[in-house]
Amino acid sequence: MKTTRSKYYNSSRSSLPFEDGMTSVKYHNIVDDSPETAILVGLITPNQNERKTTEYLDELEFLAETAGAKTVRRFTQRMNGPSSVTYLGIGKLQEIRAYIQAEEDAEREISMVIFDDELSAKQLRNIESELKVKVLDRTTLILDIFAMRAQTANAKTQVELAQYRYMLPRLQRLWTHLERQGGGSGSGGGKGSVGLRGPGETQLEMDRRIILNRMSLLKQRLAEIDRQKTTQRGNRGRMIRVALVGYTNVGKSTLMNLLAKSEVFAENKLFATLDTTVRKVIVDNLPFLLSDTVGFIRKLPTDLVDSFKSTLDEVREADLLLHVVDISHPDFEDQIKVVDKTLADLDCSDKPQMIIFNKIDAYTWEEKDADDLTPATARNVSLQELIHTWMARLDGQCLFISAQERTNLDTLKQVLYNKVREMHVQKYPYNDFLFQHYEEEETQ
Repeated sequence: MKTTRSKYYNSSRSSLPFEDGMTSVKYHNIVDDSPETAILVGLITPNQNERKTTEYLDELEFLAETAGAKTVRRFTQRMNGPSSVTYLGIGKLQEIRAYIQAEEDAEREISMVIFDDELSAKQLRNIESELKVKVLDRTTLILDIFAMRAQTANAKTQVELAQYRYMLPRLQRLWTHLERQGGGSGSGGGKGSVGLRGPGETQLEMDRRIILNRMSLLKQRLAEIDRQKTTQRGNRGRMIRVALVGYTNVGKSTLMNLLAKSEVFAENKLFATLDTTVRKVIVDNLPFLLSDTVGFIRKLPTDLVDSFKSTLDEVREADLLLHVVDISHPDFEDQIKVVDKTLADLDCSDKPQMIIFNKIDAYTWEEKDADDLTPATARNVSLQELIHTWMARLDGQCLFISAQERTNLDTLKQVLYNKVREMHVQKYPYNDFLFQHYEEEETQ
């Protein structure tokens, strides 16, 4: 489906959209009613088989769709590992270039080529030189989505810092035509030095210094945000804190809306939530705090984890983690491992945790024929078999719900009530936290 949107084309590749005295940029607003088109590229390696590469490219396509691009073709190559110079073999790059040229000859423009791994400055420079189109990697795409989703000053500051951290080691690729000396002392400056004698700093060095100054300012802002959020958390009273964590697009915000009766933005796209939302929830006569956090993803850029420290502090300070899982996703077990690893990186793996398997209404499976003697796969496991398996594996510390259809929502509330009450009695033994039952108020 075509959507009307504005594309912004930079009229000078020598400039970047910096702030606070940084180089200015001129943009031309060109209205286009068609989405940008993209080619996806991935590697099949000894550590990443063809099935895994296909799964990663499926997710990369979803990322591209979230950013507003339409995928038209995929390319994969078997290698022992990515080339440090061109990521792919030169023959595969030439094959991609030939496809792009054929599409352009047929008046079907290819807007960009997206690689499933993070690319170095050298790889980006060499690939762009060969393909002659815009080249993005997985990290750039995620940063672009974060920039699009950021609404508050807090989120915008965190995204901007992550972008500068990613950009800094790649400045050489962006400024290759401005690496000449911008000044220099002495009378023998050489040919073309008239009018350029001065402090002796290249344009590249100047902008690297400006970016570092900007990053320092952003870090100061985030430190102030951390102090404000610490004060806010300290003023929330003596209540148990529960945090929703999980892979992106598993239904955390939808579940938050149901439990807290709030209106947190929820959409069937990746990273719909960037800012942490905290709401007071009352189950029966027990109040507690529930927070909705940014979703995790495979190959989440380290810069994002560092930049979103103030957001992830809600996870660190939670008393109970509700790990929400999309059971209808074919790779939900891998997603569980990604979230567990991220929680371990945040030093939160030892926190009390419960797994909430969501979207049971969307779960599908294929029943094998009686005469089919081939080994059963994950696609042949029914929902009931899956429930029994995971209940046994997690010693009952899991629930199966559908937030969209409100299936088993009352069971979830009862389990939450029991867990939070037990924690509250242990943490605040002398706090009379329970509200009076509404039924008791009516009888009185």
